Amino acid sequence: MAACPLPVLRRAVRSSGYYNQKAGRLRGFCRRVLAEHPEGLPAWFAAAPAAALRAELLSYDGVGPETADSMVLYAAGKASFVIDAYTRRVGERYGLGRGLSYGGWQALFGRALKPDEKVYNEYHALLVKLCKDFCRKSKPLCGPCPLGRGCEKKIIWKK
Repeated sequence: MAACPLPVLRRAVRSSGYYNQKAGRLRGFCRRVLAEHPEGLPAWFAAAPAAALRAELLSYDGVGPETADSMVLYAAGKASFVIDAYTRRVGERYGLGRGLSYGGWQALFGRALKPDEKVYNEYHALLVKLCKDFCRKSKPLCGPCPLGRGCEKKIIWKK
């Protein structure tokens, strides 16, 4: 990707939205990694401690907290809880974390869960599945939701 012409890369990422911007950032990311980490991503990710890896990834143009945490958790296999729209949706509907920043959400989950890659991976996967199957953005399926009565959205939808 580092050597890929931008028009080709734009076509490749077109379906992801903001493809003009993403293509440039992807190419820039790859070029910087090649320049600063000639050992390659697998070796870099394996050697770097999770916090240091996350901090460095955040210094890359276009890499925000969610992307950095996803890379640390899923690509490096290190504990870094991913806060995404699904996590916020379930948390807010359950009465947790209203108005929290990304860091605030991470602190909330960090206090509640053992910092472990497998735990974080499974927990995040379960939140995604819950949102896809029940806790939808609009028209949630509250009746059969496994979270039960504690959800504030369920109370609202019953009225």
